Amino acid sequence: MSMSPFERRFGKYAIKNLSFVLVLCYAVGYLLQMFDRSGTLILYLTLDPYEILHGQVWRLFTWILIPPSSGNIFFTLIMLYFYCSIGTTLERTWGTYRYNVYLFQGMLFTIAGSFLLLGYYYLFHAASLAAMGPDSVRVYFLYVSRYFSTYYINMSIFLAFAATFPDAQVLLMFIIPIKVKWLGVIYGVILLFEFLQTGVDGKFAIAASLMNFAVFFFTSRNMMHLNPKQIHRRQEFKRDVRRNTGITKHKCAICGRTEVDSPNLQFRFCSKCDGNYEYCEEHLYTHTHVKRG
Repeated sequence: MSMSPFERRFGKYAIKNLSFVLVLCYAVGYLLQMFDRSGTLILYLTLDPYEILHGQVWRLFTWILIPPSSGNIFFTLIMLYFYCSIGTTLERTWGTYRYNVYLFQGMLFTIAGSFLLLGYYYLFHAASLAAMGPDSVRVYFLYVSRYFSTYYINMSIFLAFAATFPDAQVLLMFIIPIKVKWLGVIYGVILLFEFLQTGVDGKFAIAASLMNFAVFFFTSRNMMHLNPKQIHRRQEFKRDVRRNTGITKHKCAICGRTEVDSPNLQFRFCSKCDGNYEYCEEHLYTHTHVKRG
């Protein structure tokens, strides 16, 4: 799997162990719920596009702190461990950059879905909203915001895992071994049923979550049905081929390093040198300029 231009440029900013970071955010959210018995504080953290447009811009980020609901601390810990485990596996298989893109893409789709829903109401139900009054509209969209949560972010991680490792087995109810692909099919059926039964609010939220997985599926089909060892061998093979053939796009005229040796290294041509001399970022400003004659 070759690196894209975006990965070469922004890969160094990718957050390692992003699943663990996400679980830490959930842990903060659970603590807030424990100490905020009235739930007033949590209401100020939800993804509410109406309030965001009225100045509460922190909601664009704080909704990540609100964890998926669970009625039992034991099952909550198991759930967090499970999503952290499969997320870490995906990160090791895809690479840190691609896993970051997948998660943040899902978050952006969720945010976009919430604003599209707001636009839908103002476009097709403007008269009803005007009749409700500002306070009632605020309460209504606060109620609607519950659909746009981290629940679908977690489900998108699971669907990606099921698509990447369809033959991996898990113990259902800690007893029954079952392949992940069948759990993915079951969830897909449940999601389809929810989509058909829910109102327009839920439909926007579900569609936004599925958009993330759809993009992943159609852009990563060549990675489907491969186990981690096969994917690792494919990556090593491509790197070995490039090393053995000596075909590279960039090479520093001083140290000889290429993009194969250092994928995150930046290369530039020097306009003051006579000829096409390219240098890495460490030698671009420190080399002696080549002059003919």
